[in-house]
Amino acid sequence: MRGHRWIVAAVAAVAVGMPISQAPAAKPGPVAVQAKSCSGSYTHAVINGAQKCLRRGQYCAHGADRQYHRYGFHCHKRDARGSYHLT
Repeated sequence: MRGHRWIVAAVAAVAVGMPISQAPAAKPGPVAVQAKSCSGSYTHAVINGAQKCLRRGQYCAHGADRQYHRYGFHCHKRDARGSYHLT
């Protein structure tokens, strides 16, 4: 038991004597990201976490169809090769 008390006392002394410079740093705040600029005939969108400029007829990811709906597009039309395009 006596050895255990010394270990506890040593750990407590080290914890109290730790300098402030070794304290954990604060978490950084949010980082501002500049939005991608799109020309007039395109619509700016964020699809699958990436910024895109969308326009009718472009290739699209069919699995992200619900995300395209937010911006007024649909990803249902398939061409002869089986690729999807925005409508």
